[in-house]
Amino acid sequence: MPATDLLRLSYYGFTAASVAVLAAVVFYVMDALWLARTSRLVTAGDALASWRAYATPPTPSGRLASTTVALATLFAGLAVALRALATGRGPYSDMYEFSVAFVFVALLGYFLLERNYGIRPIGVIALPVILGMVAYVWSLPPSVREDRGLIPALSNNVIMTAHVSSAVIAYAAFALSFAAAVLYLVVARWPRAWLPSAELLDEVAFRAVTIGFPAQLLLLILGSVWAHMAWGGYWSWDPKETAALFTWMVYGGYLHARTLRGWRGTRSAAYLVVAFLAVVFTYFGNYWFGGLHAYSGV
Repeated sequence: MPATDLLRLSYYGFTAASVAVLAAVVFYVMDALWLARTSRLVTAGDALASWRAYATPPTPSGRLASTTVALATLFAGLAVALRALATGRGPYSDMYEFSVAFVFVALLGYFLLERNYGIRPIGVIALPVILGMVAYVWSLPPSVREDRGLIPALSNNVIMTAHVSSAVIAYAAFALSFAAAVLYLVVARWPRAWLPSAELLDEVAFRAVTIGFPAQLLLLILGSVWAHMAWGGYWSWDPKETAALFTWMVYGGYLHARTLRGWRGTRSAAYLVVAFLAVVFTYFGNYWFGGLHAYSGV
């Protein structure tokens, strides 16, 4: 199949994923409102005793929400795979391709999180974050949907794919930790039987960071190797690489405080909410500060 046709199919796949993500946000809000109608307060003891066996009660809107997330994940995955086939490389040449890949990995991570932990209410927070990224992708100029390739200095498919894949995994994991932390702060002030316990959300947020933190480190290491191969230096204090290092240190501070200082509860969740601002700045900082990571135009 010609590359132009594969690119067109990739675009259609992302369009379908976008519609599914929007529908999922609506269904998750409906699900939360439905469950809230019959909610009751729970004691901290009850929550602690049952958090490992927690599962959100099923509702019609909840089933629709979970189904549409599965469809969105499938369509986004097809969009990424078809673009990779069309370009003959990892689809990471610019912010358009990178953001489409982020949408897919974030959806996949959320899908696995809901499937393994049964905490559907977290979708009320996680899916709007993903929808925001979908909206950003659609805000980009249509010309970025074409394959514009890479400049010669950066044409290393293996390292590029590994380097940017690490970034996608790290940022998606940090986004899920942010969602869990926000819901933790809600549950801490407004505990209800249909909401997951604060203890479970604290655990989910921590596990998400334990995935994102080493992925962020791998991003930095591979980026340094790639920079040496392309420009002859391992580190240049480029704005985006500096922001990525700062983000890694911020989440390293969280892990240090949790494992060695015993941080739990509200202050730990609040830290993760603020820490996500570093991720957002790292993601979009090249728009304002330029640097080597602005080579793609967007």
